[in-house]
Amino acid sequence: MKKVLLTVGLFLSISAQAQNYLHQAIILNEGYFDYQTNEIIEPATIGKYDPVSQAYSVVDTLEGMRFSSDLIIDGNFYYVAADSKIFKMDLNSHQEILSVSCPGVRNLGIYQNKLVATRGEYMANYNAYLHVYNAQTLELIAEIDTMQGPKWPAQNIVIDGNFAYIAVNNGFDWGNEKGIIGKLDLNALTYGNEIDLGPDGKNPDNLVKLGTFLYSVNNKDWSGASISKVALDGSSNSTINIAAASTGCGTSALRDDKLVYQVSMETTLNEFDLNMMNNVGPVIGHSLNYYELAQEPVSGNLFTSETDFFSFGKVHVFDANNNELSNFNVGISPGTIVFDVRPGSANLNELPSSNITVFPNPTTDFLNVNIEGTKQVLDLNGKVLISSDVNNIDVSSLNSGIYFLEVEGKKVSFIKR
Repeated sequence: MKKVLLTVGLFLSISAQAQNYLHQAIILNEGYFDYQTNEIIEPATIGKYDPVSQAYSVVDTLEGMRFSSDLIIDGNFYYVAADSKIFKMDLNSHQEILSVSCPGVRNLGIYQNKLVATRGEYMANYNAYLHVYNAQTLELIAEIDTMQGPKWPAQNIVIDGNFAYIAVNNGFDWGNEKGIIGKLDLNALTYGNEIDLGPDGKNPDNLVKLGTFLYSVNNKDWSGASISKVALDGSSNSTINIAAASTGCGTSALRDDKLVYQVSMETTLNEFDLNMMNNVGPVIGHSLNYYELAQEPVSGNLFTSETDFFSFGKVHVFDANNNELSNFNVGISPGTIVFDVRPGSANLNELPSSNITVFPNPTTDFLNVNIEGTKQVLDLNGKVLISSDVNNIDVSSLNSGIYFLEVEGKKVSFIKR
């Protein structure tokens, strides 16, 4: 019989200092579209994962969309790019608020009340590969056409201050891939200052920012992969080849100050030092072929997804030491994972209280408990990590994250920094 972990506690903060917590992870499943028969076999869906109960559920189905490609959170809303539409959703109820037609929409970025969308699609040409919408109403503010904006399909977006950096790859025109980072002034809505990544920097698939640099993971002409480093002020630009095969679509992510990536069809997870611009070796504890990688910002846990693109999707959660904490089934091709992080004590209004008091919470070294008896510290899977009879428990050996303290059959949650 499967053991069910019941949570009957709450997060207490004696110091009254707010601590961010993961409220939910949102998974965008791309679904399965058969291009030969022109049929949607499995629809694109949105799902949510509750880190406390570890329950996953589908919250919306994107009817009529052949696929989905991006999801971003802003305030009480999130925005979804799917095939030919942009959807605005309520972050709490997951109800659709608005939608707007945007054929070929790829990725999204947001700055104040401006929603930036890149575009591109196989066998389709557009007069503009960059749109800017009013985030509140989804009305089109600006269409940056090919005379004034990117001349080819674009993909990833990084927002830094009042600038949006755009990865222009022309990735659907095989043999004519581009490697360009463009800059959109989000106040003036003017585009320019393009940086050419050179012959080894073509087809940027992912774009991330660390410090004062942008880093792109490039699939070149799909026969190899590279990583480019570009200064935000455009003063420097370098590219390093990392593999003789592509990294696939989206299988790379920033993890602390390193970049983790996977080469197509391989099961090794690689780590790349962005400061030194070199590989630092494979990451132990990983033996699956992933589709998406994303680091959860509060605990530092790494969320990974796997799929065969037509029959299943699964997400695995690993801690900082690459121990698998949990896994759960999702929709087909889980290609985007985002984290709804909120300030304050986690789920304070969602969890019934107990008569256990623990402090300080969050803690870094010791956890004080107000009840006598044997105490057990458990992870989110119910595994006992520490057992102690003292009221001042040393938890310094634990990784940063969320844990349970159990005493006399009751549990209370606490955060280890």
